[in-house]
Amino acid sequence: MFVAKVTGSLVATQKLDSMVGQKLLIVEPYRLEPKRRTSLDTTGRTFVAVDTLGAGVGEFVLITQGSSARLTPETKSMPIDTVIIGIVDKVHVDQQCVFDREDANE
Repeated sequence: MFVAKVTGSLVATQKLDSMVGQKLLIVEPYRLEPKRRTSLDTTGRTFVAVDTLGAGVGEFVLITQGSSARLTPETKSMPIDTVIIGIVDKVHVDQQCVFDREDANE
């Protein structure tokens, strides 16, 4: 599993029947900033993820990839590699908060 930020959306008008009605979002994985370890930094990569929860642009989410992405009841019949499985409220590392959803919305 990875923490990622939703940076956009994708529209595909032609796709497999099993994908019709699925919301597709662009996500950018984040990692703990290595020097001070007080914030999250982008990895510089992007993926297309199926959104099973109703996440929005700017939100931090929990994603899973590979065969694990097809293990949810919602995605078991889809040819996908990345799925959003959670919306992140807080991230704590070494007893300090490096992300808080409430602070990000201010």
